[in-house]
Amino acid sequence: MKRKSQDCQSRLPDNSAVKQQQLPAYRLQLSANKILSGFFATGVFCLGVGVILLLSAKTIKEVEINYTEKCANCAKLRENAANFDKECNCSIPFFLPETMKGNVYMYYKLYGFYQNLYRYILSRSNSQLVGTDVKDVRNCAPFKTSHNGIPIAPCGAIANSMFNDTIILSYNLNSSIHIKVPMIRSGITWWTDKYVKFQNPSFQNLSSAFAGTTKPPNWPKPAYELDEEDPGNNGFINDDFIVWMRTAAFPTFKKLYRRLHRIEHFTEGLPAGSYSFNITYNFPVNRFQGEKAVVLSTLTWSGGSSLFLGLAYMVTGAVTWLAFFSMLAVHLRLKERKMFFLQQ
Repeated sequence: MKRKSQDCQSRLPDNSAVKQQQLPAYRLQLSANKILSGFFATGVFCLGVGVILLLSAKTIKEVEINYTEKCANCAKLRENAANFDKECNCSIPFFLPETMKGNVYMYYKLYGFYQNLYRYILSRSNSQLVGTDVKDVRNCAPFKTSHNGIPIAPCGAIANSMFNDTIILSYNLNSSIHIKVPMIRSGITWWTDKYVKFQNPSFQNLSSAFAGTTKPPNWPKPAYELDEEDPGNNGFINDDFIVWMRTAAFPTFKKLYRRLHRIEHFTEGLPAGSYSFNITYNFPVNRFQGEKAVVLSTLTWSGGSSLFLGLAYMVTGAVTWLAFFSMLAVHLRLKERKMFFLQQ
């Protein structure tokens, strides 16, 4: 019995303020005035930020041109898979009423295209995309191999459905003189995507790195020929490919396609005037009853033209103020009742 008592005493913590939890502690005691002040200040902050974000989004100039119906002849041609090797072009003129100053960005916008399907998102090979193993197609069903059993690179449903329309913007000085607006296709991706998540195989000759593989069924060219003008923009590090591989959460989305290169007539942005989009139509949308559009937009310090963030702050501020006034009314009511009983 003595041994047991000694063992129990040996396991006791030292009789110090730290180990006996006897240090002085601060206990937060919030009064009604402090709570009401906190809710009021939070509401003011959220409403102020919301107003600033909404005003900033309103200053953005944006032009959207839907070319689904305007390129109907090309759409009918693309519905027949036998016409995959036939090129179809359409021109869409439009007028820009105001000058778009600053950096101008071109987006393509899709309506009714679901990139958020579970099997669609999983249909990719990350070991392929980082350049580790070009022939790893384990998770790429149903686009793993060709009918001859040759591995597809890049494999998967996401890569196979890549947007491949070619869009050229022209500035029309008059009916006979059309100036091609210089647009840059590089620098449109996230840094982490370009230099971390996507890498080409470590081969000096990129075409030899893809030896023993074949292109996706819907692609007109293999991955190492995506950009004929810039050899460094091919393979898995092609900017258009990387942008497409970052899947969208909603069926209606837009993705960055090009950005304006400021030279000659376009040093300050896009001047007001007559323009036209010259489109090589390749991406069919009638099968899933979708639509396509081109968007020209400027940006501000707060981002694009979306009002979601500003409205979210406004709603949060309004709800916080509603809670503030409700608690203030209850507090004053209880205070009056307390004063009434004290007077009696």
